[in-house]
Amino acid sequence: MKKTDVLVIGSSVAGLVVATTGKKVYSDKEFMVVTMQPKTLIPCGIPYIFSTVGTTNNNILPVEKMFDTAGINVKYDEVIAIDRENKIAKLRKREEISYDKLILGTGSIPYKPEWLIGVDLENVFTVEKNKVYLDEMQSKLTNCKKIIIIGAGFIGIEISDELKKANKEVTLIEKLPHILGLAFDEDISVRVEEILKDRGVEILTGIGVKEIIGDKNVEGVILENRKTIDADAVILSMGYKPNSKLAAQAGLPVSKKGFIKVDEYMRTEDPNIFAVGDCAEKRDFVTRKPIPIMLASTASAEARICGMNLFKLSAIKTFSGTISIFVTALGSTAFGVAGITETIARKEGFDIVIGIFEGIDRHPGKIKDAHKQYVKLIVQKESGIILGGEVYGGLSIGELTNTIGIIIQNRMDINSLLTLQIGTHPLLTASPVGYPLLKATENASSKVILI
Repeated sequence: MKKTDVLVIGSSVAGLVVATTGKKVYSDKEFMVVTMQPKTLIPCGIPYIFSTVGTTNNNILPVEKMFDTAGINVKYDEVIAIDRENKIAKLRKREEISYDKLILGTGSIPYKPEWLIGVDLENVFTVEKNKVYLDEMQSKLTNCKKIIIIGAGFIGIEISDELKKANKEVTLIEKLPHILGLAFDEDISVRVEEILKDRGVEILTGIGVKEIIGDKNVEGVILENRKTIDADAVILSMGYKPNSKLAAQAGLPVSKKGFIKVDEYMRTEDPNIFAVGDCAEKRDFVTRKPIPIMLASTASAEARICGMNLFKLSAIKTFSGTISIFVTALGSTAFGVAGITETIARKEGFDIVIGIFEGIDRHPGKIKDAHKQYVKLIVQKESGIILGGEVYGGLSIGELTNTIGIIIQNRMDINSLLTLQIGTHPLLTASPVGYPLLKATENASSKVILI
């Protein structure tokens, strides 16, 4: 039987970060990672294999090199059972590994609705995080002209845009009134729709798919209004569910939605077993309610917290809630959101005001790569604390979205932003007198009741 101090299950973002962080903090401990994937993909880069990067070979996370450099052992196998009492992990190849600490980074798997007739037809795909599967999927799509994508979250719109760039006829179907409807308020969602339509993607919103039709291969879909749309392939982009089966079989508590329950140190009910990434339960930073957020950035933050607290706890190194931070881009226009939206804030009962400003991200505005920049801030009325923000503009808004995330995490208020000292330059930023983030703050400040 092999022995290790720390056993990590999974080599994607959560597994990679927790193993390398843990090894840095506890350099005297032996770490081992067990993974089923000979090649680990960059999760956020998967939609772009269909055009921009061309192949999964250009979307590889170099985990082998990183583990080797850090002195971490890697085993290519699958953990099929955990004996918590004896602290043993049992592998599919009939091997056993004893551990002191165990970390579950088992990730998530695509949601494939059992109720949807036709999901098992040929050329019906999900968006797997598996190189072999995606290579086969990409090969089959080469001969497909008409492609339907069901589900218009971030992955759905990104794959739609990529396949359109690959000269496919793409139809994106979303049951909600607008695409990205769970991430953005309507004022942002409609802008994304306009851009995606201008780029040639047909969008159907406010209607679902009743059935995928075909004999052996996909021939089309039937909508809820009984209309039929022809298709050579269908891609299900309807979200992911936590891969928590191993944890549940070991008797670890999981939530109703299947997430492994953890505390602020990422510990499960068993103090020697941790869970990080998509498989672990999340709580919203603002509302404190469980949320089904699955982001590589969140997984990285959880993994760092977990890695630092494996053998001793720190009162300040805790994970106090998930700030939902999403960004994406269509061509030269990007969209981002951090924290809670106006819709969610009002639904949760927060008394809020909204600060809005639309300006230019360079100065003067005639500079070649200048782009409109729209900032919307959701602000708690009595305290002036920033609860969320939504932005669209040029590609620079990726970092602006992250800045808003930092503002939320540090519970900064209107006054803190109004006195913010910033660096500006004509080629890099908006004007200091028309800086959209600060102008949106000014817009909100007149509506806030400061106590």
